Amino acid sequence: MKTTDTAAPDPRTQVKKKNALTAGQKPAWTWIAVLVGALVLAGVVTAVLSGGFNWPGFVILTGVFYVIAMYIVTLVVENRRRATDGLWKNLVWGAFLVALLPLISVIWTVVGQGLPTLLANPNMLWVDMGGVTGASDQATVNEGAPLMGGFLHGLIGSVAITAIATLISVPIGLMASIYLVEYSRGGWFSKAITFFVDVMTGIPSIVAGLFAFAAVQLFITTFIGEGPAQLQMVKMGLTAAIALSVLMIPVVVRSTEEMLRVVPNELREASYALGVRKWRTILKVVLPTAMSGIASGVTLAIARVTGETAPILVTAGFAATVNWNVFSGWMTALPVYIYRQLVNPTAPSAAEPSALRAWAAALVLIIIVMVLNLIARIIAQAFAPKKTGR
Repeated sequence: MKTTDTAAPDPRTQVKKKNALTAGQKPAWTWIAVLVGALVLAGVVTAVLSGGFNWPGFVILTGVFYVIAMYIVTLVVENRRRATDGLWKNLVWGAFLVALLPLISVIWTVVGQGLPTLLANPNMLWVDMGGVTGASDQATVNEGAPLMGGFLHGLIGSVAITAIATLISVPIGLMASIYLVEYSRGGWFSKAITFFVDVMTGIPSIVAGLFAFAAVQLFITTFIGEGPAQLQMVKMGLTAAIALSVLMIPVVVRSTEEMLRVVPNELREASYALGVRKWRTILKVVLPTAMSGIASGVTLAIARVTGETAPILVTAGFAATVNWNVFSGWMTALPVYIYRQLVNPTAPSAAEPSALRAWAAALVLIIIVMVLNLIARIIAQAFAPKKTGR
């Protein structure tokens, strides 16, 4: 009986094979060492050039030194292809961080300035500026009196104006997008609609406010009459809602149009093959399939106009108390309240209380926009087509 002896593997051969697999590659800790070196070098250069420590210069020099050093190390240890790939990867990450810095800075500043005021004065959420005078703010600064006033009227005005603007914009935008996708044949009329939608997307918000003001003024002077009283009637919540709808409609049209085009044509053809009319196919098949993206786009359009200041300042004016009627009287929105508190303090000689109210209102406005974006994501997931596993 022949037996074969199996020789034990040579440990030196295993070491050589292991080294052969990792040859020409950087160690996993290379980026840490390069980052530490970049931090030290950036600190030294910043201290020498500015005569002290400078945070912005330190961060910028650290990023520059890290990108250059990683490229050189990769070029020496590996090859030019990997070095170029790593260079562009680091540049992309650097661009992402640079774009993220302003957002983090804004959130950090608003939270740092507004949260302490809001926690110390939660009554700002349910009171307005009725009865608050310059003497009140001077007493707050000089005598330590409680901070008076709030922005309830701004919250109510923003909700009311945005709700009316949504009621105007969503049906118009939805029907326009349905026409462009389902009924148009690429003729001059559909091309004109697409062109004007693109133009409306880029117009300044102040132009939308002026358009709404002129349109409502023309209506009032035509059917009610001319005069100072009629001119004052133009400034109301409805006029501001029309201005915001001018900004919302193109966003709704574009988002809805893209979602309707994503719906497969096979679904439409299957419905037609069963003898279902086109309008019913759109209502029962196309819209439910695209509802996730449509609802998300509408919510994002609402969030986009919630922070508008210029058109509301032109069309709705400014009021110190709550106005529940969008069809009569001046109405204040939250962005306008913030603007007026900073530009025209209640007490010019004691502007700190007005600034505190403005920062607290800005924090609430950011929270509202963030909640609307979160709702858009939840709606998109809730209405998304469910997977059946087939």
